[in-house]
Amino acid sequence: MRDAVDLPKWTFFGIAGISALAVIVIIGFLLYTAFPVLGISGFGFITGTVWDYNTHQYGILIFLIDTIILTVLTLLIAVPAGLLTAIYLAEYAPPWLERIVRPLVELLVGIPSVVYGLFGILILSNFFVNDFNPFVDHILGFIPIFRNIHPGVHVSLFLSATILAIMVIPTIVALSHDALKGVPSDYREASLALGATRWETIRNVILPAAFPGIITAIILAMMRAMGETMAIVMLMGNVLQVPSSIFDMGYTLTAKILNDILWNINDPEAKAALFGIAVMIFLLEVLAVAGVRLVYSFAARRESKS
Repeated sequence: MRDAVDLPKWTFFGIAGISALAVIVIIGFLLYTAFPVLGISGFGFITGTVWDYNTHQYGILIFLIDTIILTVLTLLIAVPAGLLTAIYLAEYAPPWLERIVRPLVELLVGIPSVVYGLFGILILSNFFVNDFNPFVDHILGFIPIFRNIHPGVHVSLFLSATILAIMVIPTIVALSHDALKGVPSDYREASLALGATRWETIRNVILPAAFPGIITAIILAMMRAMGETMAIVMLMGNVLQVPSSIFDMGYTLTAKILNDILWNINDPEAKAALFGIAVMIFLLEVLAVAGVRLVYSFAARRESKS
């Protein structure tokens, strides 16, 4: 009887162990495959700016900078849009509208990234090239990062970030909406009873209570933005440079792997270098998540003291 009672426990333990083992195996495989190049290049693998198979030089600094810039720009677009949408659905929208809008937003998750890429390059890029880019350049062109430095070119950092934002917004909306709806209604009623307005209740009561769930949504969106490949290969231009404007081109870590892996799969050194990029992507995501968690912990401690 005791074994029967413990069966669910050991079943869950086994499933959790398999999940953890899968992560360990993947990380170990990446490190094992990348070690020949990482061991030789050392820290220069991160700080180097030259990537040349012929001269055996492997530096990912520019790829790394472009990836970070793209991720930050994506979050600057996606987080406000996703969070405001979640607040509206949770706090303002009538139930019938919420039941319609949320499933429509969640459907965006199921669209393949290559379809997003096609939408960006065939449809959205025309609007950017003909209308948006010239308009921003006319209004804000005196600021270098807003200059339209490639008129007529249908690929750019901002186009890539916009498509990525559309891809990650459903994650932010869904998880943030659940976090907001999970706040007990007593919090709202108590705040309103004390004379706070609806917006003051949302800003000072609901959002702080839902903040852990919102942070989780942002982290997952950030990790997807860092790891996205196909749409970025189609939309960012794949030019090895640090963008000087949001309308400039660049080259991300994931795009480099996709573009080169099939051509170099039989070359042990080149393959090891590309797997080294995969290791750096993993470390970058770990550092980004740790940074967000650290900021959240600091904010939580400061809030508790006040």
